[in-house]
Amino acid sequence: MKPVVIFRHTRTEGPGYFATFLEKHSIPWKLIAIDQGESVPACADEFSGLCLMGGTISVNDPLPWIDEMCALIRQAIAANIPVLGHCLGGQLISKALGGQVTKNPVKELGWGTATVENNEVAQHWLGDNIAPAGIATVFQWHGETFTIPPGASRILSGKHCANQMFVIGPHLGMQCHVEMTPEMISTWCNGWNNETRGLASLPPSVQTPDEMQSETTDRLPAMRRVADQLYGQWIKGLADTKR
Repeated sequence: MKPVVIFRHTRTEGPGYFATFLEKHSIPWKLIAIDQGESVPACADEFSGLCLMGGTISVNDPLPWIDEMCALIRQAIAANIPVLGHCLGGQLISKALGGQVTKNPVKELGWGTATVENNEVAQHWLGDNIAPAGIATVFQWHGETFTIPPGASRILSGKHCANQMFVIGPHLGMQCHVEMTPEMISTWCNGWNNETRGLASLPPSVQTPDEMQSETTDRLPAMRRVADQLYGQWIKGLADTKR
């Protein structure tokens, strides 16, 4: 089986639990570190799937690799090669498919919940163990948001950021993070002061580092169930690209 390629855009925003999930299912993967100057591949056919992680930059920044990445995403989707995006990755998928990325009304930092949409696509992706309750536990770290691109369906929404997840065919774009590990959360908390600089007061959508880390033990198992469900559906699409 060809590997899943994982694109890292910022050193501290690696694959986390997603890599653990792939290894648990004996799916090979390859990391391309955009943050270290590695190039965007010209051809999506080298891979069984594309996964895009988060990052501290914006898809609207004038960086040459962004257009290259969007072109690769479109190429993969045209070839029915599954694409998965976390936060910045989800924004890149939206942009590649004609959506827009703009400033969210508020920043979201830390643990939170999101609501499962009442549609068949959401039921298919989030399953019986998530959808009946209607609430998913997720982690947030963003200040921008995407629109749902043409032809896609929203499957998860939030109080502070309406568009949390969308699906189009076998492709999944997320604004939130379900790949987090305790170590990643601890590392990201080191950048909390920069993220909140200039805020007159903390909105309800922003947790302090102490709040984030104190809630990790209790909240992580619920988010793992969400991640397992979503990733489990996503890897089913890889079967179509086995060679």
